[in-house]
Amino acid sequence: MFMEHFKITGLAVSQIFLLAAMGFFLVKKKFLSGQRLDDLSRLVMDVTLPVLIFCQLIKDFSFNLYSNWWIFPLISIAITLLGLLIGFLFLGFIKGRQEKLQFLSLVAFQNSGYLPLALVAALLSPEKAGEMFIYLFLFLMGFNLIMFSLGVHLLNFHKERKFKVQSLFSMPVVATIFSLIMVYLGLNKFFPYAIVKPLRMLGDTTLPLAMLVVGGNLAQISLTRINKKAVSLLILAKMIILPLIGIALIMLFKIPELIGLLIIIQLSMPSAVTLPVILRSYKKEDILASQGIFITHIAGVITIPVFLILYFSRIMVK
Repeated sequence: MFMEHFKITGLAVSQIFLLAAMGFFLVKKKFLSGQRLDDLSRLVMDVTLPVLIFCQLIKDFSFNLYSNWWIFPLISIAITLLGLLIGFLFLGFIKGRQEKLQFLSLVAFQNSGYLPLALVAALLSPEKAGEMFIYLFLFLMGFNLIMFSLGVHLLNFHKERKFKVQSLFSMPVVATIFSLIMVYLGLNKFFPYAIVKPLRMLGDTTLPLAMLVVGGNLAQISLTRINKKAVSLLILAKMIILPLIGIALIMLFKIPELIGLLIIIQLSMPSAVTLPVILRSYKKEDILASQGIFITHIAGVITIPVFLILYFSRIMVK
């Protein structure tokens, strides 16, 4: 049984990281420049992902069918707060104020969208994957709100710029809210299939493009003077302790299978690749963020399958 779970999860994770490796290679070999990678990232974030969210929600979402929809944004906030708590416990071992805040951000904020979407598509049947996509989109609504408020505040602690409300409303958040309004008003029933089909084709390009972006971003990371102590503590806190806590909570509260899978996937994810982007936009020195992101993604090749195996083994025993 262990080997069966290992083959399924290991193959799924390998497929995802193979796509990311292609993005890494394309940037290293100069097939994709930094500007083109930025354009590709913007295409995914502002076009294909919002279109995918819109098509999935107007097709499969119903307030009657998903009466517990509101818990998913709350789960995302709870996971972030748990990450902050665990990260705070390790701050005594980290020197320097900026290092502490970047370490805290690395533990609290995960790669919550691209990797989980690709992992769900690789792991689950189309029927279950469709339901999990809806869970993920609702989860991301809460995550993006806290990422671009609390996350920006942590990384920009001198408060040189005032907080802007519009920064909370990224295109994926807008697409989610707009789709939910359409479903609530029943307008999704009148949306013509002739328009939905080409939109869905565009949205389906999100996962491979997103993984190329992740790999390309990793290729741009500078690994000079790695802070071995901080990175080791980061792997321990984020890639081991957090998912272990997730497994324990899922067993303790007997959380339903797909919701539990969402939780363990999010808690197993490496650090968010958007953190260096935020640092650059606020002209902050990237002391720890980039190396932490690179190392946690490498560690995830091993740790993600391990915790998915533990989770699926728990389901089979149950």
